[in-house]
Amino acid sequence: MDEFRRKPVNRANPQFRPDTTVAPQPAVPQNPEPIRHRPVSPIISPQSLDTAALPVPPQKKKRSVKKRILWSLVVLFVLVIAAIAGLFGWYSYQLSAVDPNNKDIEVVTVASGSAPADIAELLEKEGVIRNADVFLWYTRLEGVQNNLQAGAYRLSPSESTQQIVEHLVSGRVDMFNVTLYPGGTLIDTTDKADDKKYDVTTALKRAGYTQEEISTGLAADYSDYNNTLFQDRPASADLEGYIFGETYRVSAGATVEDVLRTSFDEFWRIIEENNLVTKYKDQGLNLYQGITLASIIQRESGGDDKAGIAQVFLSRYRIGQQLGSDVTYQYIADKLGEERDINFDSPYNTRRYAGLPPGPIASPGEAALISVGEPATTDYIYFLSGDDDITYFARTYEEHEANIRNHCQIKCQIL
Repeated sequence: MDEFRRKPVNRANPQFRPDTTVAPQPAVPQNPEPIRHRPVSPIISPQSLDTAALPVPPQKKKRSVKKRILWSLVVLFVLVIAAIAGLFGWYSYQLSAVDPNNKDIEVVTVASGSAPADIAELLEKEGVIRNADVFLWYTRLEGVQNNLQAGAYRLSPSESTQQIVEHLVSGRVDMFNVTLYPGGTLIDTTDKADDKKYDVTTALKRAGYTQEEISTGLAADYSDYNNTLFQDRPASADLEGYIFGETYRVSAGATVEDVLRTSFDEFWRIIEENNLVTKYKDQGLNLYQGITLASIIQRESGGDDKAGIAQVFLSRYRIGQQLGSDVTYQYIADKLGEERDINFDSPYNTRRYAGLPPGPIASPGEAALISVGEPATTDYIYFLSGDDDITYFARTYEEHEANIRNHCQIKCQIL
């Protein structure tokens, strides 16, 4: 028993049996090389993760398709909104005034029975609307396309389509004023600005008539007035002096001829009411001569001194002395586009030629017409309009010279 010793059991290996032969183990070196272990990642909590640093996993294909569809719908919606906004802006622009700063008047006559499309085309042609189609769309949307009325309308490029439609739907007959001025000539050829001119042509243009319409009206046949206003008027004479200065209210469809006829009627009414044909005869003048002298007085006088000026001119006329009126040679020089010259050689120059000029030089007003038939009872031979716009009269040339020295240092400079 003593020689029998139990071998120790290897408890680390329960499969080991004592009677199992164990292979000899290699000797362990005295200084073994340390075992290198793979480093183990520390345990990280979800809260400490930096999601920006983590790689993004690829999205699923189904999600990507949905996103593309969504963006496509957004883009399509934006394009539709932009298109609607653009169309609305274009439509609003087409309804706006053609030229807000152009206050010129166009007389547009819509014939009875005109279709809406014909009216739209007419308005576009006359330049008072931008677009005939938009005009039709607007009237259709407003429900007034079949309510447009025939008639003559005074329309302007400064009006919007809405204003013009309202005008045509109302169907009211337009009335407007035409102002012609006493002292105005048929045409002013000077270089003055238009707003400083008072001639008949400029006045009619202000009322909306074209140059062609004015020329046609001035050249029309008015021979039916030969037994009234135009009696004694030479057949070769134009209408200078016969267009009575007044403000006339006429309908939109009135032509220049209609306006002039209205002025002739007013002229003749004043002559008849004041019995001027007879009164002129008493002064040794016929109607044409009386109107001619009245036109000179109109241009010479700026105040209530017309009767006194008429007396001076009539006195000179009777004794065969030159009338000596500066406005007569100024008139003919301006008309011919020549420089004003006191020695201008023309029968209109009453400083050079005695008697009346060949015809009127302007449109006389009522007071000037009456003054020729009812002159003052004075015996003056001279007069002048002073620098203070007061008329000074004189019986002798010496008195007249004194009036020039004392009252007319500027205006009496001969032009």
